Amino acid sequence: MTSRDRLLGLTVVVLWGLNFLAIRAGLDHFPPFFFAALRFFVIAIPVILFVPRPQVPLKWLLVYGLGFGVGQFAFLFWAMHVGMPTGLASLVLQSSAPFTVALGAAALRERLRPAQVGGLLVAMAGMTVIGCDRAQHAALLPVALTLLAGLSWALGNIGNRKAASDQPMRLMLWMCVIPPLPMLVLSLGVEGPSAGWDSLTSSLHGTGPLALAGLAYIVILGTVAGSGLWTALLSRYPAGMVAPFSLLVPIVGIGASWLVLHEEPSVLSLIGGAVVIAGAAATQVSARVRPGTLSHSPAPARVGV
Repeated sequence: MTSRDRLLGLTVVVLWGLNFLAIRAGLDHFPPFFFAALRFFVIAIPVILFVPRPQVPLKWLLVYGLGFGVGQFAFLFWAMHVGMPTGLASLVLQSSAPFTVALGAAALRERLRPAQVGGLLVAMAGMTVIGCDRAQHAALLPVALTLLAGLSWALGNIGNRKAASDQPMRLMLWMCVIPPLPMLVLSLGVEGPSAGWDSLTSSLHGTGPLALAGLAYIVILGTVAGSGLWTALLSRYPAGMVAPFSLLVPIVGIGASWLVLHEEPSVLSLIGGAVVIAGAAATQVSARVRPGTLSHSPAPARVGV
C-alpha cells in the first residue's frame, strides 16, 4: 500500500472514531430510534432522486439494509441511550468482525482457517471479560445491546457479500434507503408519536444545534466521505490489507471520548477490548499469497458507523 493510501486509511479511522462523539451529541437531544431514522432519511432522499439503483437481487439488498442499517443502529443507539459509554461502544462494536466470520462459515459455508477459529475464541474471551467487568460496575444490558449491534452488522455484511455488486459505493448508498421506514415505525411504537416530532421542532434550542451538527457530521463525513474513501481503498487492495485499519477506530473513539466527554474506561474493560481487537485481527489474516498472485481475504468490506 502506498504512503498516500495509508494516510487515506488513517483518515477514515479518524472520521469513524469521531463519529461516536457525533452519535452521542445526537442522542443527547433526539430519541434513539427517531435519530436513527433521521440519519438514514437525510441520505435516502437524494439517493432515490439521483443515484441509480445497483443491479443486485432485492432480497440481498434488504438483508444488507435490515442488518447493517436497522439492526445495527437500533441496538447501538439504544445501548448508548441506556448507558453504554461512547468509547466502549466503539470498541465492543468490533465484535462484528468475528461475528461476520462465524456467519460466513455457517450461512455461506466459508472454510475457516485455524487462525480464524483461534481469533473467534480469543474475541469471545474478550467479550466475556468486558461483560463481567460491566456486570460488576454497571448494567449489563448496554453491553448486550452493543453485541447485538455487532451481530446485526455481521448479518448486513453477509447480505453485502451475497449481493456481490461491482458498484459497492452505490450499493452502500441504496442500503440507506431501507432503514428509515422501519426505524420510524419502531420510533412510533416505542418512543411515542410525538417524541421525534417534539425533538425536531426544538432542535434550534438547548442541545438541538449540537445534535444537528452531529447529524451533519455522521451523514457528510462519517458516511459519504468515510465510506467513499474506504470503498476506494477496497477497490485497489485486498480486503485483508484494508480491513485491519478499522481495528484502529476504537483507539480514536476511546481517546476522543476521554478528552471530550471525560469518560474513563476501567482497566479490565480496556484489557477485554484489546483481547477483542486481537481476536478480530486474527479472523482477518489473509491466506498465504503465492508468488505472482493476489490473495483476496474473506474479511468483510466494512462500512463505518
